[in-house]
Amino acid sequence: MAPQPGRRAVVRVPVATLWTAPEAVRPIDCPALAGSPDVAAWIAGMDRDQLVGDCVLTQLLLGEPVRVTESRPDGWVRVVALGQPAAKLGADGYPGWLRAAHLADPADAEPSSTHPAHVDPAGPALSGPALSATASAGPAPVGSGPAGPGQARSGPAGTGSAADRPLTVDVARTALRAEPGGGAALTGVVLGTRLTPAGPAVNGRRPVRVPGRPDPLWAPEDDLVPLPAERPEAEQVLAVAERLRDLVYVWGGMSTDGIDCSGLVHLAWRRYGITLPRDADDQAAATSRLPLDAERPGDLYFFARPGRRIHHVGIVSAEPRGGRRRMLHACYLTRRVIEEELPADRTATLVGAHRV
Repeated sequence: MAPQPGRRAVVRVPVATLWTAPEAVRPIDCPALAGSPDVAAWIAGMDRDQLVGDCVLTQLLLGEPVRVTESRPDGWVRVVALGQPAAKLGADGYPGWLRAAHLADPADAEPSSTHPAHVDPAGPALSGPALSATASAGPAPVGSGPAGPGQARSGPAGTGSAADRPLTVDVARTALRAEPGGGAALTGVVLGTRLTPAGPAVNGRRPVRVPGRPDPLWAPEDDLVPLPAERPEAEQVLAVAERLRDLVYVWGGMSTDGIDCSGLVHLAWRRYGITLPRDADDQAAATSRLPLDAERPGDLYFFARPGRRIHHVGIVSAEPRGGRRRMLHACYLTRRVIEEELPADRTATLVGAHRV
Protein backbone atom coordinates (compact mmCIF):
# COMPACT_ATOMS: atom_id res chain seq x y z
CA MET A 1 0.00 0.00 0.00
CA ALA A 2 1.37 3.40 -1.00
CA PRO A 3 2.14 5.91 1.78
CA GLN A 4 -0.80 8.23 2.26
CA PRO A 5 -0.81 12.06 2.16
CA GLY A 6 -0.19 13.66 5.52
CA ARG A 7 1.79 10.65 6.75
CA ARG A 8 5.50 10.26 7.24
CA ALA A 9 7.60 7.55 5.66
CA VAL A 10 11.26 6.58 5.47
CA VAL A 11 13.46 5.49 2.58
CA ARG A 12 13.83 1.69 2.46
CA VAL A 13 16.39 1.41 -0.38
CA PRO A 14 20.08 2.41 -0.28
CA VAL A 15 19.59 5.43 -2.57
CA ALA A 16 16.24 6.82 -3.74
CA THR A 17 16.13 9.51 -6.43
CA LEU A 18 13.84 12.53 -6.06
CA TRP A 19 12.41 13.69 -9.42
CA THR A 20 10.87 16.93 -10.66
CA ALA A 21 7.80 15.05 -11.94
CA PRO A 22 6.87 11.49 -12.94
CA GLU A 23 6.51 12.66 -16.53
CA ALA A 24 10.09 13.98 -16.55
CA VAL A 25 11.80 10.59 -16.27
CA ARG A 26 13.62 9.23 -19.33
CA PRO A 27 14.04 5.68 -20.64
CA ILE A 28 17.65 5.77 -19.42
CA ASP A 29 16.36 6.25 -15.85
CA CYS A 30 14.76 2.79 -15.54
CA PRO A 31 17.51 1.31 -13.28
CA ALA A 32 16.93 4.12 -10.77
CA LEU A 33 13.17 3.51 -10.77
CA ALA A 34 13.20 -0.25 -10.11
CA GLY A 35 11.84 -1.59 -6.84
CA SER A 36 15.45 -2.31 -5.89
CA PRO A 37 17.16 0.57 -7.70
CA ASP A 38 20.61 0.05 -9.20
CA VAL A 39 21.97 3.60 -9.03
CA ALA A 40 25.49 2.58 -10.04
CA ALA A 41 24.20 0.92 -13.23
CA TRP A 42 21.96 3.90 -13.95
CA ILE A 43 24.89 6.31 -13.78
CA ALA A 44 27.19 4.02 -15.73
CA GLY A 45 24.61 3.89 -18.55
CA MET A 46 24.37 7.66 -19.02
CA ASP A 47 26.38 9.72 -21.47
CA ARG A 48 27.93 13.09 -20.66
CA ASP A 49 24.77 15.06 -21.42
CA GLN A 50 22.41 12.67 -19.65
CA LEU A 51 24.44 13.04 -16.44
CA VAL A 52 23.21 16.63 -16.14
CA GLY A 53 19.55 16.17 -17.04
CA ASP A 54 17.44 18.52 -14.94
CA CYS A 55 14.78 15.89 -14.18
CA VAL A 56 16.66 14.91 -11.00
CA LEU A 57 16.34 17.12 -7.91
CA THR A 58 18.33 15.20 -5.29
CA GLN A 59 18.75 11.77 -3.75
CA LEU A 60 17.80 10.35 -0.37
CA LEU A 61 19.68 7.71 1.57
CA LEU A 62 18.40 4.66 3.41
CA GLY A 63 16.40 5.71 6.48
CA GLU A 64 15.87 9.35 5.48
CA PRO A 65 12.46 10.66 6.57
CA VAL A 66 9.89 12.21 4.24
CA ARG A 67 6.43 13.69 4.58
CA VAL A 68 4.00 12.48 1.91
CA THR A 69 1.88 15.22 0.32
CA GLU A 70 0.28 13.39 -2.63
CA SER A 71 -0.16 9.80 -3.75
CA ARG A 72 -0.94 8.59 -7.28
CA PRO A 73 -2.33 5.20 -8.36
CA ASP A 74 0.62 4.66 -10.72
CA GLY A 75 3.10 4.17 -7.86
CA TRP A 76 4.37 7.76 -7.52
CA VAL A 77 4.20 9.89 -4.38
CA ARG A 78 5.02 13.55 -3.91
CA VAL A 79 7.04 14.08 -0.75
CA VAL A 80 9.05 16.59 1.22
CA ALA A 81 12.53 15.31 2.09
CA LEU A 82 12.75 16.41 5.71
CA GLY A 83 16.50 15.85 6.07
CA GLN A 84 17.41 18.18 3.18
CA PRO A 85 16.43 21.79 4.01
CA ALA A 86 15.41 24.06 1.12
CA ALA A 87 14.51 27.47 2.54
CA LYS A 88 14.09 29.17 -0.83
CA LEU A 89 11.31 26.71 -1.71
CA GLY A 90 9.35 27.73 1.37
CA ALA A 91 9.13 24.16 2.62
CA ASP A 92 10.35 22.21 5.64
CA GLY A 93 12.45 20.11 3.29
CA TYR A 94 13.09 19.42 -0.38
CA PRO A 95 9.86 18.68 -2.34
CA GLY A 96 9.71 16.28 -5.27
CA TRP A 97 8.51 12.90 -6.50
CA LEU A 98 9.62 9.42 -5.40
CA ARG A 99 8.58 5.90 -6.29
CA ALA A 100 6.28 4.66 -3.51
CA ALA A 101 8.12 1.32 -3.59
CA HIS A 102 11.21 3.10 -2.26
CA LEU A 103 9.46 4.02 1.01
CA ALA A 104 8.39 2.20 4.16
CA ASP A 105 6.34 3.08 7.20
CA PRO A 106 8.54 4.59 9.95
CA ALA A 107 7.28 1.92 12.35
CA ASP A 108 9.00 -0.70 10.20
CA ALA A 109 12.37 0.72 11.27
CA GLU A 110 11.57 0.67 14.99
CA PRO A 111 12.78 -2.10 17.30
CA SER A 112 10.21 -4.72 18.27
CA SER A 113 9.10 -5.07 21.86
CA THR A 114 11.75 -7.73 22.41
CA HIS A 115 14.59 -5.29 21.75
CA PRO A 116 15.69 -2.20 23.69
CA ALA A 117 14.88 1.22 22.25
CA HIS A 118 17.52 2.89 20.07
CA VAL A 119 18.05 6.32 18.56
CA ASP A 120 16.07 7.05 15.40
CA PRO A 121 17.96 6.18 12.16
CA ALA A 122 17.68 9.74 10.91
CA GLY A 123 19.66 10.73 13.96
CA PRO A 124 19.76 14.07 15.72
CA ALA A 125 22.23 16.51 14.23
CA LEU A 126 25.05 18.23 16.05
CA SER A 127 23.00 21.38 15.84
CA GLY A 128 21.45 22.17 19.15
CA PRO A 129 21.66 21.57 22.87
CA ALA A 130 19.44 19.11 24.74
CA LEU A 131 18.39 17.31 21.59
CA SER A 132 15.79 14.57 21.77
CA ALA A 133 17.27 11.15 21.10
CA THR A 134 14.06 10.06 19.37
CA ALA A 135 13.29 12.96 17.04
CA SER A 136 11.70 11.34 13.97
CA ALA A 137 11.91 14.31 11.62
CA GLY A 138 15.67 13.94 11.27
CA PRO A 139 18.43 16.36 12.17
CA ALA A 140 17.85 20.06 12.61
CA PRO A 141 19.56 22.18 9.96
CA VAL A 142 22.56 24.35 10.55
CA GLY A 143 21.52 28.00 10.68
CA SER A 144 17.95 27.33 11.82
CA GLY A 145 16.29 28.05 15.11
CA PRO A 146 17.24 30.67 17.69
CA ALA A 147 20.82 31.03 16.51
CA GLY A 148 19.59 32.37 13.19
CA PRO A 149 21.05 32.11 9.69
CA GLY A 150 24.80 32.06 9.42
CA GLN A 151 25.34 30.81 12.95
CA ALA A 152 25.84 27.06 13.10
CA ARG A 153 24.71 25.68 16.41
CA SER A 154 26.49 22.67 17.89
CA GLY A 155 25.66 20.15 20.57
CA PRO A 156 25.83 16.47 21.44
CA ALA A 157 24.74 13.87 18.93
CA GLY A 158 22.51 12.23 21.50
CA THR A 159 22.44 10.84 24.97
CA GLY A 160 23.87 7.53 26.13
CA SER A 161 27.07 5.72 25.35
CA ALA A 162 28.75 5.43 21.96
CA ALA A 163 27.32 1.90 21.73
CA ASP A 164 23.78 3.33 21.78
CA ARG A 165 24.30 6.23 19.38
CA PRO A 166 23.24 6.05 15.74
CA LEU A 167 25.84 4.60 13.41
CA THR A 168 27.12 6.15 10.19
CA VAL A 169 28.50 4.30 7.18
CA ASP A 170 32.12 5.44 6.83
CA VAL A 171 33.11 3.69 3.59
CA ALA A 172 32.14 4.44 0.01
CA ARG A 173 29.61 1.60 0.06
CA THR A 174 28.84 -1.48 2.08
CA ALA A 175 26.48 -4.46 2.02
CA LEU A 176 24.12 -5.65 4.74
CA ARG A 177 23.52 -9.37 5.36
CA ALA A 178 20.51 -11.24 6.68
CA GLU A 179 22.80 -13.24 9.00
CA PRO A 180 26.34 -12.51 10.23
CA GLY A 181 27.77 -15.19 7.96
CA GLY A 182 25.11 -15.10 5.24
CA GLY A 183 24.93 -13.58 1.80
CA ALA A 184 24.21 -9.93 1.02
CA ALA A 185 20.59 -8.90 1.57
CA LEU A 186 21.01 -5.20 0.75
CA THR A 187 23.92 -3.88 -1.32
CA GLY A 188 25.04 -0.37 -2.23
CA VAL A 189 24.51 1.25 1.19
CA VAL A 190 26.61 4.38 0.86
CA LEU A 191 28.80 6.74 2.87
CA GLY A 192 26.83 8.94 5.27
CA THR A 193 23.91 6.54 5.69
CA ARG A 194 22.70 6.52 9.29
CA LEU A 195 21.73 3.21 10.87
CA THR A 196 20.17 2.30 14.21
CA PRO A 197 22.17 -0.25 16.24
CA ALA A 198 20.19 -3.34 17.23
CA GLY A 199 22.69 -5.06 19.50
CA PRO A 200 26.36 -5.98 19.92
CA ALA A 201 28.61 -7.16 17.11
CA VAL A 202 28.97 -10.86 16.33
CA ASN A 203 32.00 -12.11 14.41
CA GLY A 204 32.81 -8.62 13.15
CA ARG A 205 29.24 -7.81 12.06
CA ARG A 206 26.88 -5.36 13.75
CA PRO A 207 23.08 -5.81 13.70
CA VAL A 208 21.21 -2.70 12.52
CA ARG A 209 17.58 -1.74 11.99
CA VAL A 210 16.54 -1.25 8.36
CA PRO A 211 13.20 0.27 7.25
CA GLY A 212 10.79 -2.21 5.71
CA ARG A 213 12.45 -5.25 7.29
CA PRO A 214 11.13 -6.96 10.42
CA ASP A 215 14.50 -8.35 11.49
CA PRO A 216 17.88 -6.61 11.79
CA LEU A 217 20.45 -6.87 9.03
CA TRP A 218 24.17 -7.25 9.68
CA ALA A 219 26.79 -4.70 8.60
CA PRO A 220 30.59 -5.07 8.70
CA GLU A 221 31.54 -3.49 12.01
CA ASP A 222 34.61 -1.84 10.48
CA ASP A 223 32.41 -0.02 7.92
CA LEU A 224 30.49 1.84 10.66
CA VAL A 225 31.30 4.56 13.16
CA PRO A 226 29.12 6.06 15.90
CA LEU A 227 27.67 9.46 15.12
CA PRO A 228 30.16 11.75 16.89
CA ALA A 229 29.33 13.47 20.14
CA GLU A 230 31.42 16.54 19.26
CA ARG A 231 31.28 18.96 16.37
CA PRO A 232 33.95 18.06 13.78
CA GLU A 233 36.77 20.28 12.65
CA ALA A 234 36.33 21.58 9.11
CA GLU A 235 39.49 19.75 8.02
CA GLN A 236 37.92 16.46 9.09
CA VAL A 237 34.98 17.15 6.80
CA LEU A 238 37.37 18.06 3.98
CA ALA A 239 39.09 14.69 4.47
CA VAL A 240 35.78 12.90 3.89
CA ALA A 241 35.15 14.90 0.73
CA GLU A 242 38.70 14.13 -0.44
CA ARG A 243 37.81 10.45 -0.45
CA LEU A 244 35.31 11.20 -3.22
CA ARG A 245 37.89 12.71 -5.57
CA ASP A 246 37.33 11.59 -9.18
CA LEU A 247 33.72 10.54 -8.46
CA VAL A 248 31.46 11.20 -11.44
CA TYR A 249 29.38 14.40 -11.48
CA VAL A 250 25.63 13.77 -11.62
CA TRP A 251 23.10 16.60 -11.49
CA GLY A 252 21.15 16.08 -8.24
CA GLY A 253 23.47 13.25 -7.16
CA MET A 254 24.05 12.81 -3.44
CA SER A 255 25.81 9.49 -3.04
CA THR A 256 29.12 7.79 -3.65
CA ASP A 257 27.76 6.56 -6.99
CA GLY A 258 27.62 10.13 -8.32
CA ILE A 259 27.30 13.61 -6.85
CA ASP A 260 26.92 17.31 -7.62
CA CYS A 261 28.60 20.33 -6.06
CA SER A 262 26.21 21.04 -3.21
CA GLY A 263 25.61 17.31 -2.71
CA LEU A 264 29.33 16.88 -2.01
CA VAL A 265 29.19 19.55 0.70
CA HIS A 266 25.94 18.21 2.17
CA LEU A 267 27.17 14.60 2.26
CA ALA A 268 30.59 15.40 3.75
CA TRP A 269 29.01 17.27 6.67
CA ARG A 270 26.25 14.67 7.00
CA ARG A 271 28.93 12.07 7.75
CA TYR A 272 29.53 13.96 11.02
CA GLY A 273 25.88 14.49 11.90
CA ILE A 274 25.59 18.07 10.63
CA THR A 275 22.74 18.87 8.24
CA LEU A 276 23.35 21.67 5.76
CA PRO A 277 20.74 22.77 3.20
CA ARG A 278 20.74 20.83 -0.04
CA ASP A 279 21.38 23.62 -2.60
CA ALA A 280 24.39 25.93 -2.88
CA ASP A 281 22.48 29.20 -2.50
CA ASP A 282 20.74 27.94 0.65
CA GLN A 283 24.07 26.67 1.98
CA ALA A 284 25.48 30.17 1.60
CA ALA A 285 22.55 31.64 3.49
CA ALA A 286 22.99 29.15 6.35
CA THR A 287 26.73 29.72 6.88
CA SER A 288 28.88 32.62 8.06
CA ARG A 289 30.61 34.91 5.57
CA LEU A 290 34.36 35.41 5.98
CA PRO A 291 36.65 38.14 4.66
CA LEU A 292 38.50 36.80 1.65
CA ASP A 293 41.94 35.50 2.65
CA ALA A 294 40.58 34.52 6.07
CA GLU A 295 39.34 31.16 4.74
CA ARG A 296 40.96 27.91 5.83
CA PRO A 297 40.77 24.31 4.57
CA GLY A 298 37.26 22.97 5.02
CA ASP A 299 35.56 26.35 4.56
CA LEU A 300 33.38 26.97 1.50
CA TYR A 301 33.68 29.08 -1.66
CA PHE A 302 30.51 30.26 -3.39
CA PHE A 303 30.12 31.41 -6.99
CA ALA A 304 27.55 33.48 -8.89
CA ARG A 305 27.37 35.44 -12.10
CA PRO A 306 26.52 39.16 -11.91
CA GLY A 307 22.91 39.68 -10.93
CA ARG A 308 22.26 35.95 -10.56
CA ARG A 309 21.85 33.69 -7.56
CA ILE A 310 24.65 31.43 -6.33
CA HIS A 311 25.07 28.45 -8.66
CA HIS A 312 28.19 26.65 -7.40
CA VAL A 313 30.02 25.73 -4.21
CA GLY A 314 33.43 24.23 -3.51
CA ILE A 315 35.35 23.23 -0.40
CA VAL A 316 38.50 25.22 0.38
CA SER A 317 41.37 22.75 0.13
CA ALA A 318 44.36 24.98 0.99
CA GLU A 319 45.08 28.34 2.59
CA PRO A 320 45.10 31.17 0.04
CA ARG A 321 48.53 32.36 -1.04
CA GLY A 322 49.17 35.57 -2.92
CA GLY A 323 45.61 35.74 -4.22
CA ARG A 324 45.73 32.13 -5.46
CA ARG A 325 43.06 29.79 -4.13
CA ARG A 326 42.39 26.06 -4.31
CA MET A 327 39.24 24.03 -3.82
CA LEU A 328 37.80 20.55 -4.00
CA HIS A 329 34.50 20.47 -5.86
CA ALA A 330 32.16 18.44 -8.03
CA CYS A 331 32.82 20.12 -11.36
CA TYR A 332 30.07 20.39 -13.97
CA LEU A 333 32.62 21.02 -16.73
CA THR A 334 34.84 17.99 -16.12
CA ARG A 335 31.96 15.84 -14.80
CA ARG A 336 34.19 14.77 -11.92
CA VAL A 337 35.05 15.66 -8.34
CA ILE A 338 38.40 17.43 -8.66
CA GLU A 339 40.85 19.47 -6.60
CA GLU A 340 42.34 22.45 -8.40
CA GLU A 341 43.54 26.01 -8.24
CA LEU A 342 40.69 28.34 -9.10
CA PRO A 343 40.99 29.14 -12.80
CA ALA A 344 40.33 32.66 -14.06
CA ASP A 345 36.67 32.04 -14.88
CA ARG A 346 36.02 30.70 -11.37
CA THR A 347 37.84 33.58 -9.74
CA ALA A 348 35.74 36.02 -11.76
CA THR A 349 32.53 34.57 -10.30
CA LEU A 350 33.75 34.04 -6.72
CA VAL A 351 31.33 35.91 -4.46
CA GLY A 352 32.47 34.83 -1.03
CA ALA A 353 34.08 32.47 1.42
CA HIS A 354 31.95 31.04 4.23
CA ARG A 355 32.40 28.94 7.34
CA VAL A 356 29.97 26.31 8.65
